[in-house]
Amino acid sequence: MAKKRKGSAGRFGARYGARLKEKVSEVEARQRKLYKCPLCHKLKVKRLSYGLWQCGVCNTKFAGKAYSLD
Repeated sequence: MAKKRKGSAGRFGARYGARLKEKVSEVEARQRKLYKCPLCHKLKVKRLSYGLWQCGVCNTKFAGKAYSLD
């Protein structure tokens, strides 16, 4: 039997069910992804906290969606 990739929800082990862990992994992957800055157009925007984003190049902070800027 092949090993399955656990993703970020692998920390939950055998708890909470496969479908829920898959959704958690998708959300956490989206929030940790780098996004494009609306001002300088570089791919350097990271999430600071819930709804707050900061560009690593021009150091601009702005509000957006909670987990992604899409």
